[in-house]
Amino acid sequence: MDSSTTIRALAALAQEHRLAAFRLLVQAGEAGLSAGAIAEAVGAPASSMSFHLAQLSHAGLIRQKRQSRSLIYSADYTTMGDLMAYLTENCCSGQGCVPALGCEPQNTDERNAA
Repeated sequence: MDSSTTIRALAALAQEHRLAAFRLLVQAGEAGLSAGAIAEAVGAPASSMSFHLAQLSHAGLIRQKRQSRSLIYSADYTTMGDLMAYLTENCCSGQGCVPALGCEPQNTDERNAA
C-alpha cells in the first residue's frame, strides 16, 4: 500500500457514519449487509448512506455484490490488513513488535459455537 492509497482510506474513515458503517461491516463478515440495514444500524438517512458507501468503496475498504435486487456490502479484509500493516510497519523501530495482522472473517457458525 502506498501513501496516496492510505490517505484515501483514512479520509474515507474520517467521518462518523462511514467509520460506523465500516466497523459494522467488519463485524458482519463475508455475508455483508444491505445499504438499508447499514443506514438503520448507524442512524444515517438512507439517502446519504449511499454516498458514504460510495466513499468507502472508492477507498477500497468495502466491496459490493448484487443479490437479487439488493446491493450487499462487505468489508474488504485484504485492504484493511494492508492499511493496518502500512500504519504499523515502522513500529518499534522496524522490529515487528506486533503479530502479523491476518484478519479473516470467521464463519458465523464458528462464532456462535464458541
